Amino acid sequence: MTLMKQFLGAAATLALTAGAGLAEPALIFDLGGKFDKSFNEAAYVGAERWKTETGGTYKELELQSEAQREQALRRLAQQGSNPIVMTGFAIADVLNTVAPDYPETQFVIIDMVVDQPNVQSVVFTEEQGSYLVGVMAAKASETGTVGFIGGMDVPLIRKFACGYVQGVKAANPDAKIVQNMTGSTPSAWNDPVKGAELTRAQIAQGADVVYAAAGGTGIGVLQTAADENILSIGVDSNQNFMHPGKVLTSMTKRVDNAVFDAFSAEAGVSSGVKVMDLASGGVDYAMDDNNAPLVSEEMKAAVDAAAEGIKSGAIKVHDYQTDSTCPVE
Repeated sequence: MTLMKQFLGAAATLALTAGAGLAEPALIFDLGGKFDKSFNEAAYVGAERWKTETGGTYKELELQSEAQREQALRRLAQQGSNPIVMTGFAIADVLNTVAPDYPETQFVIIDMVVDQPNVQSVVFTEEQGSYLVGVMAAKASETGTVGFIGGMDVPLIRKFACGYVQGVKAANPDAKIVQNMTGSTPSAWNDPVKGAELTRAQIAQGADVVYAAAGGTGIGVLQTAADENILSIGVDSNQNFMHPGKVLTSMTKRVDNAVFDAFSAEAGVSSGVKVMDLASGGVDYAMDDNNAPLVSEEMKAAVDAAAEGIKSGAIKVHDYQTDSTCPVE
């Protein structure tokens, strides 16, 4: 550790000691912006709910580039923010470097595991929620072909895709699934034009239901699906409202609860790994007035039966991040 890092760490410790019990939490949004209608916005909703319910205040930072990650994290730690919550797996390496320099600061990372004594890692069983919407997609499809459009081609998004394929095949073993990833760089999270292009390409291959797990890129997927009169499936936040009667459902990932819980932990967040699964309400599928006319009782019964099977352990959904070989394609 350099002399400068030692000084900065000591300064942060003094600031936290001086303001014990009064530290202001902070939230760092990943690339794509806090109003992406998906992952980042779910985090924002959780922070705002905490603010409304407690009257507290929090700091926030929206990253504009990869290069800002370490600077943003150190700045908040130096200012005494505690805990500091960050969204997205891409900041994991930076956090692993920074966290030891601020041992009195509690960090929470969503979507990746960082093994440090002052870090809580929040992970979700996205494969379980994706399985459920896969069952619904297969039941709703009239062509027998459904699509999946991911954002950045990384194991986490392959995890969504694999669970979705399993659910589709469980409901219709003869179904065809067309899959595309938007790109291999962080810009893949915020490219609605590319999302629209991929959606039209999948429609040309017969897809009449398309699941988007692509952050802000998914806005283009859902818009194009509505324009072309096919069904889409939203992700992370409940996106049913964006195109009522055209979004079949959304795979909800309760990032909002993860942020709210971290900000609300009066005794401080615990270190280690926190798993938010289907049984604990961490993931689910969305039903509301916007999509109710699209979902028959038979479809809902099939999805609910699958959910119960997953919760009981009767249905095992493959975790691509544990084993990068999807059992069905």
